[in-house]
Amino acid sequence: MYLVEVGMRTTSSITLPPGYADWLAELKQRIQAAQQRATLAVNRELVLLHWQIGQGILERQATQGWGSKVVETLARDLRNAFPDMKGFSPRNLKYMRAFAQAWPDAEFVQAVLAQLPWYHQLALLDKLRTADERQWYAAQAIEHGWSRNVLVMQIESGLRERTGNAVTNFSQRLPGPQSDLARESLKDPYRLEFLGLGKQAQERAIEDALVKHVTQFLLELGAGFAFVGRQVHLAVGSKDFYIDLLFYHLKLRCYVVVELKAGEFQPEYAGKLNFYLSAVDSQIKDASDNPSLGLLLCKSRDKVVAEYALRNMKKPIGVAEYQLVQALPKELQTDLPRIEEIERELEGGNDTHGEPLP
Repeated sequence: MYLVEVGMRTTSSITLPPGYADWLAELKQRIQAAQQRATLAVNRELVLLHWQIGQGILERQATQGWGSKVVETLARDLRNAFPDMKGFSPRNLKYMRAFAQAWPDAEFVQAVLAQLPWYHQLALLDKLRTADERQWYAAQAIEHGWSRNVLVMQIESGLRERTGNAVTNFSQRLPGPQSDLARESLKDPYRLEFLGLGKQAQERAIEDALVKHVTQFLLELGAGFAFVGRQVHLAVGSKDFYIDLLFYHLKLRCYVVVELKAGEFQPEYAGKLNFYLSAVDSQIKDASDNPSLGLLLCKSRDKVVAEYALRNMKKPIGVAEYQLVQALPKELQTDLPRIEEIERELEGGNDTHGEPLP
């Protein structure tokens, strides 16, 4: 039975045919999917248009000596021709030029980059120096559906340099494909400054804060991690043990045991984590799951000591540092000139209108 509203009145209940609710739900899904496809199609065309405009500016600068005033004039004429359309400011046209200069391969732009919104493209241009870096972050943003803010955060945190950088014994304890994926699933160091804790925070305080901010911690851990619990109980013999944090990795199809240490890595930490992994594999892991992984997060670690400690461990374990306080960020330069530099370059061109930009 359903109530049908007419204006401000509600009519009496009417009986709808069997299957109506299911059909309505299906229609809603189809409409939402169509809206999403339409949005993606519009974005794709907009990115390709911006690339074409930028490529056209580059070509005319190279062959006809275009200067700054031509770009100013082009911006004014496009805005007059399309008053309801945003994005034709002189500054944005110079971004289009920079975009085309950064990505000369039209097929790559069409097949890959057009999947990202324009403001993602600007972040890649402004924040990164090389084509390899831009390609890596673009691929990650597409794969994981990052918003622009998340993309910028990942770039500024140096995600690419930190990914796969933990000390592990995965290559000795896991089969090839799983070993590579597991290694790429860990970072070093982990950036935990979002917790708002000082450098001297103790293990339990860090654990409490990580659980409180678990959404941000999952983002820092990376795609595929699902939170299972904290202080997970293990009964072995007549004794009780408690895992700091337990996760499940959806791509690796295995549990991940995370142990927090507020000081420097010590070899005995690896032995204890190895014990925990044996217990998890025996008591929690399903027969269809892959062997569990261990991650020791320490305030600091000596790489050689960590490598020695993991050498004869039977279980796959990684050791990484964490940072509670954000370090001063490096100046991120780009191999392309920034907009101000582009303006100066354009000023030096042969301008048919004579005057440089103010």
